[in-house]
Amino acid sequence: MAILGILLGILLIIFLSMRNISILIAAPLATLVVVLFNQMSLTDLYLGTDSQSFMALLVDYVLKYFWIFLLGSILANLMETSGATHSIAQTIIVKIGTDNPYNILLAIFLISFILTYGGISLFVAMFAIIPLARVLFQKANISWHLVQIPLWLGICTVTMTILPGTPSIQNIIPIDYLQTSLTAALLPSLVASVVCIGFGLWYMKYALNKSIAANQGFTTLSTQPATSTQEIPQKAQIAFWKSICPLVVLIIITFLGSLFGNAFMRKNVIYFALLIAVLLCILLFYKHLPSLSKSLNAGASGAVLPIFSTAAAVAFGSIVVRASGFEAIQQFIFDLPIPPYLNLGLLTTLMSGITGSSSGALGIVMPNYATYYLDLGLNPEFIHRIAAIGSNILTIVPQSGVFITFIGISKLTPKTAFKESFITVFCSTLLAQVVVLAWALLA
Repeated sequence: MAILGILLGILLIIFLSMRNISILIAAPLATLVVVLFNQMSLTDLYLGTDSQSFMALLVDYVLKYFWIFLLGSILANLMETSGATHSIAQTIIVKIGTDNPYNILLAIFLISFILTYGGISLFVAMFAIIPLARVLFQKANISWHLVQIPLWLGICTVTMTILPGTPSIQNIIPIDYLQTSLTAALLPSLVASVVCIGFGLWYMKYALNKSIAANQGFTTLSTQPATSTQEIPQKAQIAFWKSICPLVVLIIITFLGSLFGNAFMRKNVIYFALLIAVLLCILLFYKHLPSLSKSLNAGASGAVLPIFSTAAAVAFGSIVVRASGFEAIQQFIFDLPIPPYLNLGLLTTLMSGITGSSSGALGIVMPNYATYYLDLGLNPEFIHRIAAIGSNILTIVPQSGVFITFIGISKLTPKTAFKESFITVFCSTLLAQVVVLAWALLA
Protein backbone atom coordinates (compact mmCIF):
# COMPACT_ATOMS: atom_id res chain seq x y z
CA MET A 1 0.00 0.00 0.00
CA ALA A 2 2.88 2.37 0.78
CA ILE A 3 4.47 1.85 -2.65
CA LEU A 4 1.04 2.11 -4.28
CA GLY A 5 0.55 5.47 -2.56
CA ILE A 6 3.79 6.78 -4.04
CA LEU A 7 2.80 5.62 -7.52
CA LEU A 8 -0.67 7.15 -7.18
CA GLY A 9 0.85 10.40 -5.93
CA ILE A 10 3.12 10.57 -8.97
CA LEU A 11 0.23 9.77 -11.33
CA LEU A 12 -1.90 12.47 -9.66
CA ILE A 13 0.74 15.17 -10.03
CA ILE A 14 1.13 14.19 -13.70
CA PHE A 15 -2.63 14.22 -14.27
CA LEU A 16 -3.14 17.60 -12.61
CA SER A 17 -0.22 19.10 -14.51
CA MET A 18 -1.66 17.87 -17.81
CA ARG A 19 -4.88 19.65 -16.80
CA ASN A 20 -2.87 22.89 -16.43
CA ILE A 21 -3.20 22.88 -12.65
CA SER A 22 -0.36 24.85 -11.03
CA ILE A 23 2.35 22.77 -9.38
CA LEU A 24 1.71 24.91 -6.28
CA ILE A 25 -1.67 23.16 -6.05
CA ALA A 26 -0.74 19.81 -7.61
CA ALA A 27 2.24 19.17 -5.32
CA PRO A 28 0.35 19.47 -1.99
CA LEU A 29 -2.52 17.33 -3.33
CA ALA A 30 -0.17 14.63 -4.61
CA THR A 31 1.69 14.79 -1.31
CA LEU A 32 -1.61 14.17 0.49
CA VAL A 33 -2.02 10.84 -1.35
CA VAL A 34 1.52 9.77 -0.44
CA VAL A 35 0.99 10.77 3.19
CA LEU A 36 -2.31 8.89 3.57
CA PHE A 37 -1.09 5.66 1.97
CA ASN A 38 2.15 5.72 3.95
CA GLN A 39 0.37 6.45 7.27
CA MET A 40 2.31 9.66 7.89
CA SER A 41 1.06 12.47 10.14
CA LEU A 42 -1.09 14.97 8.24
CA THR A 43 -0.81 17.69 10.87
CA ASP A 44 2.97 17.37 11.20
CA LEU A 45 3.56 17.46 7.45
CA TYR A 46 1.13 20.23 6.54
CA LEU A 47 0.91 22.38 9.67
CA GLY A 48 4.15 21.50 11.42
CA THR A 49 7.18 23.78 11.54
CA ASP A 50 9.94 21.20 11.91
CA SER A 51 12.44 20.60 9.13
CA GLN A 52 10.49 17.63 7.70
CA SER A 53 7.18 19.44 7.09
CA PHE A 54 6.00 20.36 3.59
CA MET A 55 6.38 24.11 4.16
CA ALA A 56 9.77 23.78 5.85
CA LEU A 57 11.09 21.75 2.91
CA LEU A 58 9.68 24.30 0.47
CA VAL A 59 11.13 27.27 2.35
CA ASP A 60 14.52 25.58 2.74
CA TYR A 61 14.90 25.44 -1.06
CA VAL A 62 13.84 29.09 -1.41
CA LEU A 63 16.36 30.18 1.22
CA LYS A 64 19.22 28.36 -0.50
CA TYR A 65 18.64 29.55 -4.06
CA PHE A 66 16.67 32.80 -3.80
CA TRP A 67 19.52 35.03 -4.96
CA ILE A 68 20.22 32.86 -8.00
CA PHE A 69 16.63 33.08 -9.19
CA LEU A 70 16.34 36.80 -8.37
CA LEU A 71 19.55 37.96 -10.06
CA GLY A 72 18.99 35.65 -13.04
CA SER A 73 15.47 36.94 -13.55
CA ILE A 74 16.54 40.60 -13.29
CA LEU A 75 19.36 40.00 -15.77
CA ALA A 76 16.96 38.38 -18.21
CA ASN A 77 14.43 41.20 -17.93
CA LEU A 78 17.07 43.89 -18.48
CA MET A 79 18.35 42.03 -21.55
CA GLU A 80 14.85 41.64 -22.95
CA THR A 81 13.35 45.07 -22.27
CA SER A 82 16.44 46.91 -23.50
CA GLY A 83 16.39 45.04 -26.81
CA ALA A 84 19.78 43.37 -26.21
CA THR A 85 18.30 39.89 -26.58
CA HIS A 86 16.75 40.86 -29.90
CA SER A 87 20.04 42.36 -31.08
CA ILE A 88 21.86 39.09 -30.42
CA ALA A 89 19.17 37.13 -32.23
CA GLN A 90 19.08 39.49 -35.20
CA THR A 91 22.86 39.40 -35.66
CA ILE A 92 22.92 35.60 -35.69
CA ILE A 93 20.01 35.43 -38.13
CA VAL A 94 21.68 37.89 -40.53
CA LYS A 95 24.94 35.90 -40.44
CA ILE A 96 23.31 32.50 -40.96
CA GLY A 97 20.55 33.57 -43.33
CA THR A 98 16.95 32.45 -43.64
CA ASP A 99 16.87 30.95 -47.15
CA ASN A 100 17.67 27.42 -45.96
CA PRO A 101 15.10 25.96 -43.49
CA TYR A 102 17.84 24.12 -41.61
CA ASN A 103 19.72 27.39 -41.14
CA ILE A 104 16.65 28.84 -39.43
CA LEU A 105 16.56 25.91 -36.99
CA LEU A 106 20.29 26.30 -36.45
CA ALA A 107 19.85 30.01 -35.73
CA ILE A 108 17.19 29.29 -33.09
CA PHE A 109 19.54 26.76 -31.47
CA LEU A 110 22.47 29.21 -31.38
CA ILE A 111 20.34 32.01 -29.93
CA SER A 112 18.98 29.65 -27.26
CA PHE A 113 22.48 28.36 -26.50
CA ILE A 114 24.03 31.81 -26.11
CA LEU A 115 21.25 33.19 -23.92
CA THR A 116 21.13 30.29 -21.47
CA TYR A 117 24.91 29.80 -21.30
CA GLY A 118 25.03 33.51 -20.52
CA GLY A 119 22.84 33.01 -17.46
CA ILE A 120 19.36 33.69 -18.85
CA SER A 121 16.71 31.45 -17.28
CA LEU A 122 15.30 28.88 -19.69
CA PHE A 123 11.80 30.07 -18.79
CA VAL A 124 12.66 33.63 -19.80
CA ALA A 125 14.56 32.44 -22.88
CA MET A 126 11.39 30.77 -24.14
CA PHE A 127 9.43 34.01 -23.88
CA ALA A 128 12.15 35.82 -25.82
CA ILE A 129 12.84 33.21 -28.50
CA ILE A 130 9.46 31.72 -29.43
CA PRO A 131 7.89 34.94 -30.83
CA LEU A 132 10.99 35.50 -32.97
CA ALA A 133 11.00 31.87 -34.12
CA ARG A 134 7.31 32.06 -35.00
CA VAL A 135 7.95 34.87 -37.49
CA LEU A 136 10.83 33.00 -39.14
CA PHE A 137 8.98 29.67 -39.31
CA GLN A 138 5.92 31.31 -40.82
CA LYS A 139 7.92 33.17 -43.46
CA ALA A 140 9.77 29.96 -44.45
CA ASN A 141 6.60 27.79 -44.06
CA ILE A 142 8.35 25.35 -41.70
CA SER A 143 6.09 23.12 -39.62
CA TRP A 144 5.71 24.94 -36.32
CA HIS A 145 6.02 21.79 -34.19
CA LEU A 146 9.71 21.56 -35.17
CA VAL A 147 10.54 24.65 -33.09
CA GLN A 148 10.81 22.42 -30.03
CA ILE A 149 13.97 20.69 -31.28
CA PRO A 150 16.37 23.67 -31.58
CA LEU A 151 14.78 25.40 -28.61
CA TRP A 152 15.13 22.46 -26.20
CA LEU A 153 18.58 21.59 -27.52
CA GLY A 154 19.69 25.15 -26.82
CA ILE A 155 18.07 25.81 -23.45
CA CYS A 156 17.52 22.44 -21.80
CA THR A 157 20.44 20.13 -22.51
CA VAL A 158 24.07 21.15 -22.85
CA THR A 159 23.80 24.60 -21.21
CA MET A 160 21.71 23.27 -18.35
CA THR A 161 23.79 20.43 -16.93
CA ILE A 162 26.61 19.34 -19.24
CA LEU A 163 28.83 22.19 -20.42
CA PRO A 164 31.48 23.20 -17.85
CA GLY A 165 30.97 26.64 -16.34
CA THR A 166 27.29 26.92 -17.14
CA PRO A 167 25.66 29.17 -14.51
CA SER A 168 22.44 27.14 -14.36
CA ILE A 169 20.91 26.28 -11.00
CA GLN A 170 21.40 22.59 -11.82
CA ASN A 171 25.16 23.13 -12.02
CA ILE A 172 25.17 25.15 -8.80
CA ILE A 173 23.26 22.88 -6.41
CA PRO A 174 25.89 20.07 -6.17
CA ILE A 175 28.61 22.55 -5.14
CA ASP A 176 27.13 23.00 -1.66
CA TYR A 177 27.36 19.28 -0.91
CA LEU A 178 30.48 18.22 -2.80
CA GLN A 179 32.76 21.30 -2.54
CA THR A 180 33.26 21.17 -6.29
CA SER A 181 32.99 24.01 -8.82
CA LEU A 182 30.96 24.93 -11.90
CA THR A 183 33.64 23.32 -14.09
CA ALA A 184 33.50 19.92 -12.34
CA ALA A 185 34.80 17.03 -14.49
CA LEU A 186 36.01 19.54 -17.08
CA LEU A 187 37.35 17.32 -19.88
CA PRO A 188 34.67 14.59 -19.83
CA SER A 189 32.01 17.29 -19.69
CA LEU A 190 33.41 18.95 -22.80
CA VAL A 191 33.41 15.66 -24.70
CA ALA A 192 29.89 14.90 -23.50
CA SER A 193 28.78 18.35 -24.67
CA VAL A 194 30.04 17.65 -28.18
CA VAL A 195 28.19 14.32 -28.24
CA CYS A 196 25.01 15.96 -26.96
CA ILE A 197 25.06 18.73 -29.56
CA GLY A 198 26.05 16.31 -32.32
CA PHE A 199 23.00 14.12 -31.71
CA GLY A 200 20.72 17.13 -31.41
CA LEU A 201 21.84 18.63 -34.72
CA TRP A 202 21.48 15.26 -36.44
CA TYR A 203 17.99 14.75 -35.07
CA MET A 204 17.06 18.29 -36.05
CA LYS A 205 18.09 17.58 -39.65
CA TYR A 206 16.31 14.21 -39.64
CA ALA A 207 13.04 15.65 -38.31
CA LEU A 208 13.16 18.56 -40.78
CA ASN A 209 13.70 16.25 -43.77
CA LYS A 210 10.88 14.01 -42.58
CA SER A 211 8.57 17.01 -42.24
CA ILE A 212 9.43 18.31 -45.70
CA ALA A 213 8.89 14.86 -47.22
CA ALA A 214 5.43 14.81 -45.63
CA ASN A 215 4.64 18.24 -47.13
CA GLN A 216 4.05 19.74 -43.71
CA GLY A 217 3.70 23.51 -43.54
CA PHE A 218 3.62 26.09 -40.77
CA THR A 219 0.09 25.27 -39.61
CA THR A 220 0.01 21.53 -40.30
CA LEU A 221 0.44 20.29 -36.72
CA SER A 222 -0.51 23.46 -34.86
CA THR A 223 -4.10 23.48 -33.62
CA GLN A 224 -3.77 27.16 -32.72
CA PRO A 225 -1.62 28.69 -35.48
CA ALA A 226 -0.35 31.97 -34.12
CA THR A 227 0.02 34.10 -37.23
CA SER A 228 1.97 37.29 -37.03
CA THR A 229 2.54 40.26 -39.26
CA GLN A 230 5.62 41.26 -37.30
CA GLU A 231 8.77 41.70 -39.36
CA ILE A 232 12.32 41.21 -38.20
CA PRO A 233 14.03 44.63 -38.20
CA GLN A 234 16.96 44.86 -40.56
CA LYS A 235 19.11 46.74 -38.08
CA ALA A 236 19.30 46.19 -34.34
CA GLN A 237 19.13 49.23 -32.08
CA ILE A 238 21.96 48.10 -29.80
CA ALA A 239 25.30 46.99 -31.21
CA PHE A 240 25.93 43.26 -31.02
CA TRP A 241 29.14 43.60 -29.00
CA LYS A 242 27.38 45.73 -26.43
CA SER A 243 24.36 43.38 -26.27
CA ILE A 244 26.42 40.29 -25.62
CA CYS A 245 28.98 41.93 -23.31
CA PRO A 246 27.17 41.17 -19.98
CA LEU A 247 26.75 37.51 -20.95
CA VAL A 248 30.39 37.14 -22.01
CA VAL A 249 31.61 38.79 -18.80
CA LEU A 250 29.39 36.46 -16.76
CA ILE A 251 30.85 33.40 -18.48
CA ILE A 252 34.46 34.65 -18.10
CA ILE A 253 34.04 35.40 -14.39
CA THR A 254 32.37 32.02 -13.85
CA PHE A 255 35.24 30.16 -15.53
CA LEU A 256 38.04 32.11 -13.87
CA GLY A 257 36.48 31.84 -10.41
CA SER A 258 35.76 28.13 -10.83
CA LEU A 259 39.18 27.20 -12.19
CA PHE A 260 41.51 29.49 -10.23
CA GLY A 261 39.55 30.74 -7.21
CA ASN A 262 39.86 29.50 -3.65
CA ALA A 263 37.21 27.31 -2.02
CA PHE A 264 35.03 30.32 -1.15
CA MET A 265 35.21 31.74 -4.65
CA ARG A 266 34.51 28.40 -6.36
CA LYS A 267 31.38 28.01 -4.25
CA ASN A 268 30.09 31.58 -4.60
CA VAL A 269 31.42 32.86 -7.92
CA ILE A 270 28.00 32.64 -9.56
CA TYR A 271 26.63 35.34 -7.23
CA PHE A 272 29.41 37.77 -8.14
CA ALA A 273 29.11 36.92 -11.84
CA LEU A 274 25.35 37.49 -11.94
CA LEU A 275 25.58 40.72 -9.95
CA ILE A 276 28.30 42.15 -12.21
CA ALA A 277 26.31 41.13 -15.29
CA VAL A 278 23.23 42.94 -13.93
CA LEU A 279 25.28 46.09 -13.19
CA LEU A 280 26.78 45.96 -16.69
CA CYS A 281 23.30 45.74 -18.20
CA ILE A 282 22.23 48.84 -16.30
CA LEU A 283 25.38 50.70 -17.33
CA LEU A 284 25.33 49.72 -21.00
CA PHE A 285 21.57 49.68 -21.67
CA TYR A 286 20.31 52.46 -19.42
CA LYS A 287 19.32 54.68 -22.35
CA HIS A 288 17.45 51.79 -23.99
CA LEU A 289 15.38 50.86 -20.94
CA PRO A 290 11.86 52.37 -20.90
CA SER A 291 12.03 52.37 -17.10
CA LEU A 292 14.82 50.95 -14.97
CA SER A 293 12.60 50.62 -11.91
CA LYS A 294 9.94 48.75 -13.90
CA SER A 295 12.55 46.38 -15.34
CA LEU A 296 13.96 45.66 -11.89
CA ASN A 297 10.49 45.14 -10.44
CA ALA A 298 9.44 42.89 -13.31
CA GLY A 299 12.60 40.84 -12.89
CA ALA A 300 11.96 40.47 -9.18
CA SER A 301 8.35 39.45 -9.78
CA GLY A 302 9.43 37.01 -12.48
CA ALA A 303 11.64 35.17 -10.00
CA VAL A 304 8.84 34.38 -7.58
CA LEU A 305 6.75 31.82 -9.48
CA PRO A 306 9.69 29.75 -10.84
CA ILE A 307 11.41 29.41 -7.47
CA PHE A 308 8.22 28.58 -5.55
CA SER A 309 7.08 26.13 -8.25
CA THR A 310 10.42 24.34 -8.11
CA ALA A 311 10.40 24.44 -4.30
CA ALA A 312 6.93 22.87 -4.24
CA ALA A 313 8.17 20.05 -6.48
CA VAL A 314 11.19 19.62 -4.19
CA ALA A 315 8.94 19.44 -1.12
CA PHE A 316 6.79 16.76 -2.78
CA GLY A 317 9.83 14.73 -3.79
CA SER A 318 11.45 15.12 -0.37
CA ILE A 319 8.37 13.74 1.36
CA VAL A 320 8.27 10.87 -1.15
CA VAL A 321 11.88 10.07 -0.23
CA ARG A 322 10.97 9.99 3.47
CA ALA A 323 7.90 7.77 2.96
CA SER A 324 8.20 4.14 4.04
CA GLY A 325 7.24 2.96 0.56
CA PHE A 326 10.26 4.68 -0.97
CA GLU A 327 12.60 2.69 1.22
CA ALA A 328 11.76 -0.40 -0.82
CA ILE A 329 12.27 1.50 -4.08
CA GLN A 330 15.55 2.93 -2.83
CA GLN A 331 16.79 -0.44 -1.63
CA PHE A 332 15.92 -1.97 -4.99
CA ILE A 333 18.07 0.64 -6.75
CA PHE A 334 20.96 0.23 -4.30
CA ASP A 335 20.82 -3.57 -4.61
CA LEU A 336 21.12 -3.54 -8.39
CA PRO A 337 24.39 -5.23 -9.46
CA ILE A 338 25.71 -2.06 -11.12
CA PRO A 339 28.60 0.32 -10.34
CA PRO A 340 27.84 3.12 -7.84
CA TYR A 341 28.24 5.83 -10.50
CA LEU A 342 25.53 4.19 -12.59
CA ASN A 343 23.44 3.77 -9.47
CA LEU A 344 23.73 7.51 -8.79
CA GLY A 345 22.70 8.41 -12.34
CA LEU A 346 19.68 6.11 -12.16
CA LEU A 347 18.56 7.48 -8.79
CA THR A 348 18.81 11.12 -9.92
CA THR A 349 16.99 10.40 -13.17
CA LEU A 350 14.20 8.68 -11.23
CA MET A 351 13.81 11.67 -8.89
CA SER A 352 13.68 14.01 -11.88
CA GLY A 353 10.83 11.99 -13.35
CA ILE A 354 8.98 11.99 -10.01
CA THR A 355 9.25 15.73 -9.39
CA GLY A 356 9.14 16.92 -13.00
CA SER A 357 12.05 19.20 -12.17
CA SER A 358 15.78 18.73 -12.68
CA SER A 359 16.72 21.25 -10.01
CA GLY A 360 14.07 19.68 -7.79
CA ALA A 361 15.67 16.27 -8.25
CA LEU A 362 19.09 17.62 -7.32
CA GLY A 363 17.57 19.45 -4.37
CA ILE A 364 16.51 16.04 -3.08
CA VAL A 365 19.39 13.79 -4.12
CA MET A 366 22.26 16.01 -2.98
CA PRO A 367 21.24 16.58 0.67
CA ASN A 368 20.02 13.00 1.10
CA TYR A 369 22.59 10.94 -0.80
CA ALA A 370 25.77 12.98 -1.49
CA THR A 371 27.44 11.79 1.71
CA TYR A 372 26.52 8.18 0.93
CA TYR A 373 28.31 8.27 -2.43
CA LEU A 374 31.27 10.23 -1.04
CA ASP A 375 31.67 7.59 1.66
CA LEU A 376 31.91 4.98 -1.09
CA GLY A 377 35.05 6.77 -2.27
CA LEU A 378 33.60 8.19 -5.49
CA ASN A 379 35.23 11.22 -7.08
CA PRO A 380 33.24 14.37 -6.11
CA GLU A 381 33.76 15.85 -9.59
CA PHE A 382 32.14 12.87 -11.25
CA ILE A 383 29.37 12.74 -8.65
CA HIS A 384 28.63 16.38 -9.49
CA ARG A 385 28.48 15.90 -13.25
CA ILE A 386 26.69 12.52 -13.26
CA ALA A 387 24.03 13.75 -10.85
CA ALA A 388 23.55 16.97 -12.82
CA ILE A 389 23.16 15.19 -16.16
CA GLY A 390 20.99 12.50 -14.59
CA SER A 391 18.59 15.18 -13.38
CA ASN A 392 18.30 16.41 -16.97
CA ILE A 393 17.37 13.13 -18.69
CA LEU A 394 13.69 13.14 -17.65
CA THR A 395 13.23 16.91 -17.59
CA ILE A 396 10.51 16.62 -20.23
CA VAL A 397 7.64 14.80 -18.51
CA PRO A 398 3.96 15.79 -18.54
CA GLN A 399 4.10 17.41 -15.08
CA SER A 400 7.27 19.38 -15.85
CA GLY A 401 6.71 23.08 -15.29
CA VAL A 402 8.97 24.05 -18.15
CA PHE A 403 7.10 21.78 -20.57
CA ILE A 404 3.73 23.16 -19.50
CA THR A 405 5.07 26.69 -19.96
CA PHE A 406 6.33 25.79 -23.44
CA ILE A 407 2.91 24.49 -24.47
CA GLY A 408 1.28 27.69 -23.29
CA ILE A 409 3.67 29.97 -25.17
CA SER A 410 4.02 27.95 -28.37
CA LYS A 411 0.27 27.19 -28.70
CA LEU A 412 1.12 23.56 -29.48
CA THR A 413 -0.68 20.72 -27.71
CA PRO A 414 0.81 18.01 -25.47
CA LYS A 415 0.25 15.59 -28.37
CA THR A 416 2.15 17.65 -30.95
CA ALA A 417 4.79 18.95 -28.54
CA PHE A 418 5.79 15.96 -26.42
CA LYS A 419 7.39 13.52 -28.87
CA GLU A 420 10.12 15.72 -30.36
CA SER A 421 10.67 17.51 -27.06
CA PHE A 422 11.19 14.24 -25.21
CA ILE A 423 13.46 12.71 -27.84
CA THR A 424 15.61 15.83 -28.07
CA VAL A 425 16.23 16.14 -24.34
CA PHE A 426 16.15 12.47 -23.32
CA CYS A 427 18.39 11.05 -26.03
CA SER A 428 20.95 13.87 -26.18
CA THR A 429 21.46 13.99 -22.41
CA LEU A 430 21.42 10.20 -22.10
CA LEU A 431 24.26 9.98 -24.63
CA ALA A 432 26.16 12.65 -22.70
CA GLN A 433 25.62 10.66 -19.51
CA VAL A 434 27.02 7.54 -21.16
CA VAL A 435 30.20 9.46 -22.01
CA VAL A 436 30.71 10.75 -18.46
CA LEU A 437 29.84 7.40 -16.88
CA ALA A 438 32.28 5.56 -19.13
CA TRP A 439 34.98 8.11 -18.30
CA ALA A 440 34.32 7.77 -14.57
CA LEU A 441 34.40 3.98 -14.66
CA LEU A 442 37.66 3.91 -16.63
CA ALA A 443 39.37 6.64 -14.59
